[in-house]
Amino acid sequence: MDTNFTNFHIPRWNELPNIDLYLDQVVTLLEDYLKSLIPMNDKKDEKVITKTMINNYVKHGVLKPPINKKYNKTHIARLIVICILKQVYSINDINLLIKLALDTSGIEVSYDKFCIIMEKCIDSVFNKKDFVYDEEMTEERYILKNVVQSVTNKLYIEKTFLNK
Repeated sequence: MDTNFTNFHIPRWNELPNIDLYLDQVVTLLEDYLKSLIPMNDKKDEKVITKTMINNYVKHGVLKPPINKKYNKTHIARLIVICILKQVYSINDINLLIKLALDTSGIEVSYDKFCIIMEKCIDSVFNKKDFVYDEEMTEERYILKNVVQSVTNKLYIEKTFLNK
């Protein structure tokens, strides 16, 4: 299994589809985006995300309901963040973390910042370098740094030591 993530990229806001997608399409898209990042424990039937998971996120208010059974960029961005963070955090904690980010900046800025910091942290951890956050440290940024670092540290242990 590739553990260096040299080509790993989380699609930025402007790279997400500009058209609304049906549930099956969203599941396929997220699987494609995140399959190298999310450990699947080599189980063929285990998925990064399922239709049931997405429906539960809507049911519990973590994700707004689709419009005419279609999901837009905001849904997809939130689902990417949820899929990554659920490796460490509960869905309730993720909801609070997303709310904090959105209270600080809009969805486009918050999502792109998350992607950039996640990629930098992955690069640092997998190349055995200290992860340096190169912006002025506010409380929100410190929380983001620690959230991303906790997910990345877990991923590193799973991919390199536990071979998941």
